[in-house]
This record gives sequence, structure tokens and C-alpha cells, in this order.
Amino acid sequence: MLTRREALLGSVLTAAAVAAVGSTPAMAAVTDVAELPREKVTLVAPPFVHAHDQVAKGGPKIVEFTMKIEEKPMVIDADGTQLNAMTYNGSIPGPLMVVHEGDYLELTLINPDTNTLAHNIDFHAATGGLGGGALTLINPGEQVTLRFKATRSGTFVYHCAPGGAMIPWHVVSGMSGAVMVLPRDGLRDEKGKPVRYDRIYYIGENDFYIPRDEQGKFKKYDSAGDNYDDTVKVMRGLVPTHVVFNGKAGSLTGENAMKAKVGETVLIVHSQANRDTRPHLIGGHGDFVWEHGKFGNPPAKDLETWFIRGGSAGAALYAFRQPGVYAYVNHNLIEAVELGATAHFTVDGKWDDDLMMQVEAPKAIAS
Repeated sequence: MLTRREALLGSVLTAAAVAAVGSTPAMAAVTDVAELPREKVTLVAPPFVHAHDQVAKGGPKIVEFTMKIEEKPMVIDADGTQLNAMTYNGSIPGPLMVVHEGDYLELTLINPDTNTLAHNIDFHAATGGLGGGALTLINPGEQVTLRFKATRSGTFVYHCAPGGAMIPWHVVSGMSGAVMVLPRDGLRDEKGKPVRYDRIYYIGENDFYIPRDEQGKFKKYDSAGDNYDDTVKVMRGLVPTHVVFNGKAGSLTGENAMKAKVGETVLIVHSQANRDTRPHLIGGHGDFVWEHGKFGNPPAKDLETWFIRGGSAGAALYAFRQPGVYAYVNHNLIEAVELGATAHFTVDGKWDDDLMMQVEAPKAIAS
């Protein structure tokens, strides 16, 4: 006989959760972990990333995070188009969580009773059925704590996966983010030499599918669940109405542009939980690019554009050599220019004529 909670959450995921919780191997090593030191981390909203060591200090530890799910309307373009968003910690994407290989990531996930839907989290960095999705499925008014061992270094997506058609709907409503698992001795180039970064930024790319009314105008809805039927119809056409960075067209431009200085090395983590994308830094390059997002593999060098597969995250390292405004785009330029997938870096410093200069200003064609 199903309990009320099982009926609300759905029998498939609930059965998986019961099986996972009841399995002996899952409990076998818990007493060994209990003696490890703990570190409590406060998450910050993207594109920024919480403070962390690039090289691990000491042995493995348990890194504690707390994340609250928020269902709320969010404006996603300059025209005031509204997304009935579902978010981790109130931001799209959810915050980047950083640990080191061998550490344990422990997340307390909270679904306040002000929400209307069940949610969970599927960690691509985790080892175990459904990436922890079955063990974290919670109704409004509930919270849950999950711990997993970071066994592989790299950048990994996390997203909501409540089951069935709910999975893509929750993802394209904003519920994704990323985890970065650094090697204990830090990042290394293709020859194994250490590399460091002065700044780190996290860019989450999202595709949105906003329904239109009979006049072709984007519709608004009262709550997160009201738009489900209409949104699914748009989703099934596989043609997004918006493709944006960090939740909104223009969210990382103007006053919100990412900052750097000439000579600084910047690590850019880029995730896309649903569609393939192709990041490009106009006027710069990827000095080192972990296109697959896995730090155990040697990075590619000097890329102009790199490829991030849907459902994954990658990382690129670049040392800025010239001042100015750099556009960072999805190099499907239709999606960058028409649908919103453009960000800016503003870089301070001294111009180097040896790298680029205007030899002669525009003038009339000589006869």
C-alpha cells in the first residue's frame, strides 16, 4: 500500500529510494567517514564562485553545502518576458560547488512549504543510481541530506530529475548547476606542469521555451505548475524561444560584465544541462581547454571555439593579453545574437600594439 508521500512523489522514484536506503553496501563505510574533518561552505550566486583552495590542504574531508529550492517568476529578457522559474538557491544556474578529488560532498537540500512541486537533485559527479535523485526527492515542506564521494576530477552538471516528463520541464525551467572537483594537487597542463587561475567565473547556459498567446505574445502564468501543459507543447518542438547565459539575455553584460586585468589568468566553467553548445571568446582563445570537463585528461591547447555536450560542463583557461571588452558567445551566432547567449568580459590594462594595431584609419578609396 502506497503512503501519501509515495503517491505524491511517484512510485518509480520512491521504490528506487527505498531500495537505495535499504541496501547494506550503502551503509558499510559510514563509520569510516564519521572521523573526517568537516568544512561548511556558503554558496554564492553565479557567475561568482565560493572561496576555495586550488591545491588541497591535508587529506580528504566532508564539505557541507546547503541549498534551498525556490519557485519564482523571473524576467529573462529586456522585453519583460517572464519565466515561471524553478531554481536552486534562487539563481539560474544554481551555484557552482567546488571540492577536491577524494573529498565528500554533503548537501542539505531544502524544499520550502511555499513551493508547490516536488524536487530533487541528480549529481553527474556522483556514483550511484540516478545520481542521488531517488535519495533526494522531497515534497514542499521537506529537506534531505545526501553525501557522495568525489571519485573523479572535473566539471559536472547537476539538475533536477523528478521523473518522466517532469525531468526536462524542471531543467528548462532553470533547475541545473555544476560541481567542480579539482585534483588534489591542482590543475595541470598537457605536460603535467601546474597551472593556476587568478579568477574563476561560472557561466550556465539555458534554453527556455516560453508559450505564446493567440497574438504571438509570450504568456504569463500565476505559479510554477500552471504553465506545464503549454510549455511541454513548445518543448516538444525542440525550438527554444531563448538561449541565455545565467538566466537572462544580457545578464553578464554592461555593469554585470565579468572583470579581469591584462596578465590575469581566468578559468571559465561553462555548463549546459540540456543542449549542445560551442563557447567562443571573441578576441581571445582557450589557452588550455578541458572540453569534456575532465581534469584527468590533458587539456587541449589554443582553441578558438570549444564544444560542450548537452548534459555536461567544460572548463577553459585564458590569460588576457589586451584590454577592452571581449564578447563571450555561443558561436551558433543566431543563438548568441537573436536568442541572447552573449556575455562580456571587461579587461583593464595597457594596450600592446605588437599584438594588434590600426595601421591606417579608414579613408576614401584611393583613385
